[in-house]
Amino acid sequence: MAKILIKDGLLVDTEWQRHQDILIEGSKIVRIAPDIEAEDIEGPVNVINAEGLCVLPGLIDAHTHYHLISRGTVTADSFKEGSKLAAFGGVTTVIDFADDNKKSLSESLYIRRREMSEMGIDYALHMGVYSFRDDIRKELEEVKAKGVKAVKLYTTYRNVGYFIEKKDDLKRILEACRDLDIMVTVHCEDDDTIQDIEKNWKGTYLPKDHPDLRPAIAEARAIRAMGELAEEIGFKLYIVHLSSKEGLEEVRKLRNRGVHLTVETTPHYLFLNRSKLEGEDGSLYVMTPPLRTEEDNTALQNALLDGEIQVVATDHCSFTRAQKLQSNDTRTILPGIPGTEDLLPLLHTFAIKSGHLSLSQIVNLTSTRPAKEFGLYPKKGCLKEGSDADIALFYPDYSWVIGKDSIHSAALYSAYEGMTVTGKVIMTILRGRIIMGDGIYLGIPGDGDYVKARES
Repeated sequence: MAKILIKDGLLVDTEWQRHQDILIEGSKIVRIAPDIEAEDIEGPVNVINAEGLCVLPGLIDAHTHYHLISRGTVTADSFKEGSKLAAFGGVTTVIDFADDNKKSLSESLYIRRREMSEMGIDYALHMGVYSFRDDIRKELEEVKAKGVKAVKLYTTYRNVGYFIEKKDDLKRILEACRDLDIMVTVHCEDDDTIQDIEKNWKGTYLPKDHPDLRPAIAEARAIRAMGELAEEIGFKLYIVHLSSKEGLEEVRKLRNRGVHLTVETTPHYLFLNRSKLEGEDGSLYVMTPPLRTEEDNTALQNALLDGEIQVVATDHCSFTRAQKLQSNDTRTILPGIPGTEDLLPLLHTFAIKSGHLSLSQIVNLTSTRPAKEFGLYPKKGCLKEGSDADIALFYPDYSWVIGKDSIHSAALYSAYEGMTVTGKVIMTILRGRIIMGDGIYLGIPGDGDYVKARES
């Protein structure tokens, strides 16, 4: 493989920005310097002129659901499609999920890794834990030894078996995670609150009703309950897809008490609101938790600018327009939207409009911090000599409209269609190999590596 020399770009890492050159050999960054000349490099070298471009570490989408089997069907973006759309968004690594078969976490992890063998980008995994077993500590030890650093818990979905009913069972799982230094990530919606609303509900079940059927108070109550357990037991808590001002207020209260929380949100909770649920296409915008109000958008945006949110991921869970529109009943609409491809341009556009978010901070939110949280750093998430040569070449001044011609998801729609954004990824490099350039996908199914988490 020829060496790659990226010249004259603006290198953007979390802690610095500077005009320098990058030399890639094999799968690694081997040299970063102010001026590297091709004629001084032994052997063939592919020179990429990055003048006017930003050179970013490959993005890490820390929350995806590719090839999710749900409610008798499967998401539109399987592993080939997911890898392709990710490459167009400058994403070189995703952190997906292995569902718990409630028999063996090791077996569940093996099944998911086998399913993901066609990935064209790198991936790590969270491990779902949906039930307590007497040997759960041993199971957790086994998957940690196989590279899993985080588990995923739910405080809702009792009806589909994700919710661990008994508090003592939950505490024993959390204590095992604490002792093994495994991070606990949680989908926070209080199931009792949701069930109580359902029992007394007299209205319709149209998409516009979804935020009232699963209100922000349910998120806040679940965050409070899990935060109090974190305080009592002493474990790391990672809140996935924070969606509301009420949930944010609970985060603040817990942090003031010394509880260690990492908070993730998504572009749809930052930039979309429940007005999208009105009208004939409302089903397209149904996800869980639901879209909230403009007030919630503003609260989360301000929290992002103030450093209260550490990770922005997408919760990419795509279904086709036909799959989404086959029902307008929130109880049967397939929940989720695509998002991986849109992550960087949406955040960059917000950064320009707000004037208070730098490109280095965006790199931290979408690459460095996820890499550190999930044990992938410094292999991933940075521009350093010795790190994987995962790179996104980003044209920061390019203005364009998200539309059908720009969508690479097999869902064939975007929740952000019609939005004018600024900034576009024009080349993506995975471990020293160009996987997207000139609008052409060059990824190879099966070329993606499973990335094992490192010890903290």
